Amino acid sequence: MTLHLFTKSVDIMRLVFSLSLFLLLLADSMGQSTNDILNLLISNKTISQSQADSIRADAALLQQQTDASRKSFFITAARQMQLTGYSQVRYQFLPERGKHNGFDIRRARLDLKGSATPFFSYRLQVDFVDKPKMIDAYGEVKLADYLSFTVGQFKIPFSMENLTSSNKLEMIDRSQVVEALVARSKDVIGNQNGRDIGIQAGGTLLKVKDMPAIEYRIGIFNGSGINVADTANNEKDVTGRLIFTPIKGLSFGGGFYKGWDKAIKPDVPGKSQTRDRFGVEFSYVLSQFSLKGEYIAGKDGKTNRSGWYVQAGYFVIPQKLQVLGKYDIYDPNTSTPNNISTNYVFGANYNFNNWSRLQAFYTVRQEEGPAIKNNFLSVQYQIGF
Repeated sequence: MTLHLFTKSVDIMRLVFSLSLFLLLLADSMGQSTNDILNLLISNKTISQSQADSIRADAALLQQQTDASRKSFFITAARQMQLTGYSQVRYQFLPERGKHNGFDIRRARLDLKGSATPFFSYRLQVDFVDKPKMIDAYGEVKLADYLSFTVGQFKIPFSMENLTSSNKLEMIDRSQVVEALVARSKDVIGNQNGRDIGIQAGGTLLKVKDMPAIEYRIGIFNGSGINVADTANNEKDVTGRLIFTPIKGLSFGGGFYKGWDKAIKPDVPGKSQTRDRFGVEFSYVLSQFSLKGEYIAGKDGKTNRSGWYVQAGYFVIPQKLQVLGKYDIYDPNTSTPNNISTNYVFGANYNFNNWSRLQAFYTVRQEEGPAIKNNFLSVQYQIGF
């Protein structure tokens, strides 16, 4: 009988503690004072002072765990919006003649996303390096899993590495062929951050166990790059991408780009010289190991270009320390001999948490023809919010 009463008393105390903690959190969410609620419970002899102190400690621990688990915090506005951003600070050691070692701010971006309705979302992203420029400005209407429309300025749906956000890249720099043929630093249309202005349709055509098995994107773009109207010609560029994911972690597919670039002597009236691309890609990602690669071929006017890369990575310390290596080759003119450049890149990433990481990579560069002392070391620190 005594044991039964003791057990019943313990159960009642547990119930009182749980109820008190619930009321405490509820009151806190309604803006009332934590101490006021606890003092009221003490004055009514519902709990003792030591029990109140214990509840305070439990509530504080629970709040810390809740804050730590959050990946984003919403700003106050008429509708719910998400404001994030990141900055990348880089140091380069450049032994090549005429170049100087030093620090630079690689990127400094603010990214605003939101949803006006369950079917309509939008995004605005600005980069503040050198001078502020809008790099993303689009709205998306999702009618179903298999059909959504995106209108505005955004990444063209071509190349896996191009579509990977700069703060999610496993290596500091993108591959040579991506920089040269996907509207980036060495493309004939100039560095457009892999983006253009236009409209695209896309979605998931097939799901297997709630996992996208077949995804597609197809779009029409100006072909002139970011923040400008179509000044090249009267034609529009067309691009598309199709990706298959037969099992979790494994995906492969390809894409195309049919476009036009400015030329002094247009090939066809109303158009300019051709600017076409074709690519295939694959990705195999496990919890600790990853293997990725792409092949891209392009034609600018009468010049054919091509390149490919393959990279592998492994987490020595899960989710923390990752070592990587890449073989990266590019031919800027397949009709010209002795002009292929090959990069051997190896290094590591260390993730301090979800918001910051340190990257260090050494690149061995080999060019056909005269040897150049142009290997380099890059170290980059990234901080986000």
